[in-house]
Amino acid sequence: MLRLFVALALPDQVKAQLAALSGGLPGARWVPAENYHLTLRFIGEIEAWQAEEVDAALAAIRAPRFDLALAGIGTFEKGGRIQSIHITAERSPGLTHLQAKVETALQRVGLPPERRRFAPHVTLARTDKVETHKLIGFIQAHSLFRSPPVPVENFCLFSSFLGKEAAHYTSEVEYALG
Repeated sequence: MLRLFVALALPDQVKAQLAALSGGLPGARWVPAENYHLTLRFIGEIEAWQAEEVDAALAAIRAPRFDLALAGIGTFEKGGRIQSIHITAERSPGLTHLQAKVETALQRVGLPPERRRFAPHVTLARTDKVETHKLIGFIQAHSLFRSPPVPVENFCLFSSFLGKEAAHYTSEVEYALG
């Protein structure tokens, strides 16, 4: 079984900007800079033959290049507690179009539809063990974060291997945008 997801890889200069935000929250589990990405669609565990079908479907996608800008900090909560903090990606017609194309392609090869609404972001840390007042202070201190727009010229199929400390992601295939 392969554990896969479709995402945008981020340029090194953006990763460096995001990594500079890491720290100052006791109990937070920070995502390593090499793992920063913007998920277009999580696939999960599938058989190798299904991965070949996924690859063919993604390779057939035709979508234009676009610019990606990251701005602001956000959170995801579960049961009233903040589980993670992330940097939000600004929605753009290009990003929305590409994500919709990916979703359609994956459904055509038999994967179930994504149940969650697309919320483009880059996860910075898991925060389920961080005191709420410290989280609020961190969010307020970094709420004006903004990266300059970067050109997006491709998207990738990543494999994910879960480790004890952090997951390890490998870009398996890059798909060029028109």
